[in-house]
Amino acid sequence: MSQSNCMVAQSGGPTTAINASLAGVIHGVMNSGKYDTCYGSINGILGILNERYLNLSTAMASPESLKRLCLTPAMYLGSCRYKLPNYRDDDSPYVFIFNQFEKLGIKAFFYIGGNDSMDTVLKLSDYAEKINSDIRIIGIPKTIDNDLCATDHTPGFGSAAKYIASTMLEVAHDTFIYAVKSVTIVEIMGRDAGWLTAASALARNEYNTAPHFIYLPETPFDQEQFLEDIRKKLETLNNVIVAVSEGIRDKEGNYITSSQAMADQFGHQQLSGAGKALEFLVKENIGVKVRSVEINVLQRCAAHLTSATDLKESFTQGQKAVSLAEENVTASMVTLERTSNDPYRVSYSHAPIRGIANEAKLIPREWINEAGNDIKPELEEYLRPLIQGEAAVEFENGIPVYMPVPHLNPQP
Repeated sequence: MSQSNCMVAQSGGPTTAINASLAGVIHGVMNSGKYDTCYGSINGILGILNERYLNLSTAMASPESLKRLCLTPAMYLGSCRYKLPNYRDDDSPYVFIFNQFEKLGIKAFFYIGGNDSMDTVLKLSDYAEKINSDIRIIGIPKTIDNDLCATDHTPGFGSAAKYIASTMLEVAHDTFIYAVKSVTIVEIMGRDAGWLTAASALARNEYNTAPHFIYLPETPFDQEQFLEDIRKKLETLNNVIVAVSEGIRDKEGNYITSSQAMADQFGHQQLSGAGKALEFLVKENIGVKVRSVEINVLQRCAAHLTSATDLKESFTQGQKAVSLAEENVTASMVTLERTSNDPYRVSYSHAPIRGIANEAKLIPREWINEAGNDIKPELEEYLRPLIQGEAAVEFENGIPVYMPVPHLNPQP
């Protein structure tokens, strides 16, 4: 067996662009002078612990396969939300993982994911240093939340932002047809950072001013001020449309939500119902027609509205990860630096994983208006380049054609 192979896995929440990063890794390995075979671990780090792998060099050997993979939403390799223990407390999973690396001749491991996935990259990197392993460990960013530090923006965010902006415009058209006083509240994902909710502002144009208010987790939410905002706007408009992050909270830090489920393995509360809570608040205090819309998972994998800019950058970051490993970089994450906003240009680099894992990048307060109910032009200028361009999704019988994933749902 070759002793110069690599492995890639995906973790966390899905996006429309994470498979483009996977395709970039595969393409980078195909053109590598250092690595031979690229293995895929099924269901993230759990795939290694369960010894479930795909030979991606064989499965994605043709350019057609790679192209279709790029345009397929969610994760071709599947995902997990598994938190590795501290190796000082329990090193058994680490011993097993690195034994698997040795068995398969793995010299580079790429983990595509968000903040929790970068925690895994950090822990594997620390253990590799402890045992003097020469395996290169590189994180490839992914998250629609756009909250990873050290990079201008994250793969998957631009496409989700494009979907949010398009959906908000369609909600506006749906709402404007009724000549009655109404409030529509659109709840958008974002526990700690409001980047995705802020993207709803891109729906505004020469005839549409919706969303009329945008509430983000970065500023405390005041229920009385919210009601006053709505009452005042209803004096001049029939239809008021509000964009709200799922993670809004009051000045004491309490979530504005109709329910709170149990926390996941990383300690994150599974939020639900910020929009519904505000719907009840308006109904009880203002008494106009009101509805809430929770976009929920729809914003993550809407491949029919993928940003071409997002796909291109995601693919390139996958390629960059391979080249970094070839240069013996490790314990790092691929990063993007915006070198120009108009015309829009970026460059690709990397940053140490320590300082990225378990941190969150919030919207700068100076990009939010003083009242905390809208964004400033600087934030819109940051967002707009990321949603540009459309992907050429193939259709058959009126339905998009994606890469089949029978390995994720094995039949008995």
